[in-house]
Amino acid sequence: MDWLSWFDAPEYEFARQVLQRGVAALYFVAFLSSLNQFPALLGERGLLPVPDFLSGFSRLRRPTLFRWRYTDRLLRWVCAAGLLVSALLVAGIPQQGPPWVPLVAFLALWLLYMSIVNVGQTFYGFGWEMLLLEAGFTVAFLGSDQTDPPRTILILIVWLVFRLEFGAGMIKIRGGREWRDLTALYYHHETQPMPGPLSRQAHLLPKPLHKVEVLGNHFAQLVVPFFLFAPQPVASVAAGIVIFTQLWLVATGNFAWLNWIAIVLAFAAVSDPVAHAVLPAIPLDWHGQAGVERETPLWWLALTLAATLLLAVLSYWPLRNLFSRRQLMNASFNRWQLVNTYGAFGTVTKQRIEIVVEGTFDEDPDESSDWREYGFRGKPGDVRRLPRPWAPYHLRLDWLMWFLPLRTVHEEWFYAFLGKLLEADRQTLRLLRRDPFDGAPPRWVRVRSYHYRFASRKEFRKTGNRWVRTLLYEPIPPLSLRRSPGRPG
Repeated sequence: MDWLSWFDAPEYEFARQVLQRGVAALYFVAFLSSLNQFPALLGERGLLPVPDFLSGFSRLRRPTLFRWRYTDRLLRWVCAAGLLVSALLVAGIPQQGPPWVPLVAFLALWLLYMSIVNVGQTFYGFGWEMLLLEAGFTVAFLGSDQTDPPRTILILIVWLVFRLEFGAGMIKIRGGREWRDLTALYYHHETQPMPGPLSRQAHLLPKPLHKVEVLGNHFAQLVVPFFLFAPQPVASVAAGIVIFTQLWLVATGNFAWLNWIAIVLAFAAVSDPVAHAVLPAIPLDWHGQAGVERETPLWWLALTLAATLLLAVLSYWPLRNLFSRRQLMNASFNRWQLVNTYGAFGTVTKQRIEIVVEGTFDEDPDESSDWREYGFRGKPGDVRRLPRPWAPYHLRLDWLMWFLPLRTVHEEWFYAFLGKLLEADRQTLRLLRRDPFDGAPPRWVRVRSYHYRFASRKEFRKTGNRWVRTLLYEPIPPLSLRRSPGRPG
């Protein structure tokens, strides 16, 4: 029937290619991150062992393949399967078959990664985990090269971008005063969880430019998202603004795959004619099938409409949350983590406090002892070291270290981490950039709190230091295995 043709969106083939391959690539990064870090953080001998967590686990509330049994070997098989499936999708191989093939592939990624997230505890308590899960489920219904992209699914992906951007904008307006008086960027580049190589340069920009940054952020998050639903080419222009602002965040920070997935999903609003006009190398006829119509099977149409209806119904709760005075940030309203609410940095930390861990071989440590500092991969430590770009890869230990001074250093996982350092546990030490003891166990470890700030241009020319740090206090005095590391009673 002619009226059914509205559900086909052949002019969004390029968008589908970016969405499917881009989301699959981010799943690949997520599984790789888990393969490299999960056993040390949450494995059988990890900081927060999953077997202990599962002993008090509610099977009805958190779907996971590990609900009956967890082993590090099984975790590695799950990650390997996820890496294989996501790599095939990035290569576009499942997309060459019937539409149910990429559907099954993406749903497999969704279920496999949800199994990891649901036992990941605090190390997987980030908004971009549920964002990746929701994106994977929604993109699963984009079909294959044998069918046109379904318009309703593209609209739902645009709706996801809207919730991501507008939700973050509303969190800021309702949050700290610094977002309303336009001073938030006086601090953010310096105090963000994991600065990048250009963060210091961004921080040293004149303050009037920081205010322009905040105004641009408010425009991109509070105004532009509405135009994603506008007719073309307005929707593509709005998507371009979202992509540009997210690239600026990529350049000035390390937020795992948060910015990258926003960039990928924004392409749902970019039509082929606009993409071709901007980059002529992008073909108008992606598959070279001029004059050949692809017919959408009725069963596939029914399936995508059923998925559309499901996600539309689930949208009630996040929509209500967007306009609630008590807006939730990064929350899911169902155990399958579909159609969630998002937002970040409702308030901006004004000072950067870093937790530094040191160890020594000395039998009776004091201030004259040879204390050596452990080096982390992403978080600031060495004042001369240029911060590295890590996104979209997620350094989970480094991120959790940033939260310690904002909450408390007396976290269960952190004392377990100190115990692993005293044991010179090999898989824990592999999470670090530098072990000052070359694999040997120190006699003692201690924790010190420092205030960090970016060096001015004059200070950098004089000393070569990118950071200036000042010792504040010692929140955890020297601990040894003779004095079992555990939270003080």
